[in-house]
Amino acid sequence: MMSFAILTLLIIIVLAILCFWLERWPVEVVALGVVISLVCTGLINSEQAFSGFSSGTVVTIFGLLVMTAALVRTGVVDIAGAALFKFGSSNPTRLLIIIIVAACLIGAFMSNTAATAFFLPLVLGVAQKTKTSPSKLLMPLAFASILSSSITLVSTSTNLVVNGMMVKYKMEPMGMFELAPVGIPIAVIGLIYVLTIGRRLIPDRTSGMDASENVIDHLYLTEVVILPSSPLVGKTLALAAFGSKLDLNVLKVIRNKEQYFNPRAELMLKAGDMLLVEGQRDSILKIKDEQGIDIKAESKFAGNDLQGGDVQLVEAMVSPRSPLLHRTLKGFRFRERYGAFVLALNRHGVTQTTKISEIPLRLGDLLLIQGTRESLNYIQQNRALRMMTSVEEHRVNTAKAPIALAIFVGSLAATVAGLIPMTVAVILGVMLIFLTRCITPEDAYREIEWKAVLLIGCMLALGVAMEETGTAKYLADHVLNIIGQSGPLVLLGTFFWLTVLLTQPMSNQAAAIVIFPVAIQAAITAGFNPRSFAMMIAVAASCSYLTPLEPSCLMVYGPGRYRFTDFLKVGSGLTVIIFIIALYLVPKIWPVMLT
Repeated sequence: MMSFAILTLLIIIVLAILCFWLERWPVEVVALGVVISLVCTGLINSEQAFSGFSSGTVVTIFGLLVMTAALVRTGVVDIAGAALFKFGSSNPTRLLIIIIVAACLIGAFMSNTAATAFFLPLVLGVAQKTKTSPSKLLMPLAFASILSSSITLVSTSTNLVVNGMMVKYKMEPMGMFELAPVGIPIAVIGLIYVLTIGRRLIPDRTSGMDASENVIDHLYLTEVVILPSSPLVGKTLALAAFGSKLDLNVLKVIRNKEQYFNPRAELMLKAGDMLLVEGQRDSILKIKDEQGIDIKAESKFAGNDLQGGDVQLVEAMVSPRSPLLHRTLKGFRFRERYGAFVLALNRHGVTQTTKISEIPLRLGDLLLIQGTRESLNYIQQNRALRMMTSVEEHRVNTAKAPIALAIFVGSLAATVAGLIPMTVAVILGVMLIFLTRCITPEDAYREIEWKAVLLIGCMLALGVAMEETGTAKYLADHVLNIIGQSGPLVLLGTFFWLTVLLTQPMSNQAAAIVIFPVAIQAAITAGFNPRSFAMMIAVAASCSYLTPLEPSCLMVYGPGRYRFTDFLKVGSGLTVIIFIIALYLVPKIWPVMLT
């Protein structure tokens, strides 16, 4: 029978799923809300609520993030990428295959989001060189980086979360390569699918694109100011001819910072009016040459040193670790902080009618930025944005690259050899990284994806609540009542699809935490091997191909000009393939029936 505590917890879970799906608030805010709700409703006490932050899982994730940040900062990733590009640059098709395979291999030992972010500009370069639509190349890149998630324990933080849950349930910890017998076939067959059938299913979003067109041109939103000396003052919007003359679409007219007018043809323009306009990059840049109008950001800097020969114009993307995520440019004080300014913004598939400075930025947003070479390098150095067009690279300390790589590999090797626990190994690695100055603590803390650490720490409290309230047993009993007589394979398959479906609105880690207690309780009740269910959940939680909500997919969503349904069309076949492989291999490697 459902108790009041179980009902309360189920309501909290449903509300959390809705909040994750709607994306009205950052995921870490939703996770904190879950923890506070659990404490305020009395489902768990304060000590249980925050016990996740002291868990080995969170400590391990923290350590790995620091070490991977050192690999990036010392140029290990850049060196590997340059070598790959040199090896395949003579043949663009071969180069693409090398990049896709390399993204998969790198994703096996570091964040798949980091792998996607690194190779994204390279793939765009291949698209331009081969005159290929980027939509045909970018989704395979994102999928390839995710496909390696089940090769090693450190492929993704989701595996570390599942491993932490296994230890909590008195199971043997997951080995470094224990998932590899399932993960390697998934990666190999998945890559073949992505490079063949998958690419055929991806729509060509830039069919007929002129070869000279920049592959990352998009419709940008910008703000145009009518100067006091403008010949447009006193003219109607129709006579101003923004559409026919500049190929710009006027979305709103703002007067005196408070009055918003729809773009009616008869609207009379006045000095100081600000127009929200939408157009391609080249059209927006033509504004500079028009008499009497200017881009708002530029009008505030007329005559200063930003008009010198050292000025560059670049396109940049809001990356997963950007401090700009969910912040407005005005609130973040972007111009004052970095000495550069944003001319325009693109958010794929969404027409904005709000001032650029007041739009909370999201992952994947593209910004058109102007600034000095020094200011743009500073932005890139601090990982505030991912530059999509070339900027002089920040000089990395490549002399430390062998040291950083040796420490990273040594930490993992010590764990594999069973010399020390993984938690100790990664913290030892972090200490050595700091002592050898591969990266400073200050730089490392800037690089760490604190959102992931906070999310996992908070959501582990949800797993505690599911056990304390009996919700896990309640749901497990209901699942067994419905399909318990159908056999262990049906039960395994059911939990696979439940996990996959839950990863779409929630993060992979959160979905694993919610499903894991239910699946293990169901296995124990039915007399099956709980380890096989744990491994199935680890595989299923990384199947983030059905929607573009996975960070790696979000990063390619804008540049590839995809639609939401494109991921469902291509990802559904890949998910079915992974399900068949997992359902065949998991019971063979970890027998379901206990002897």
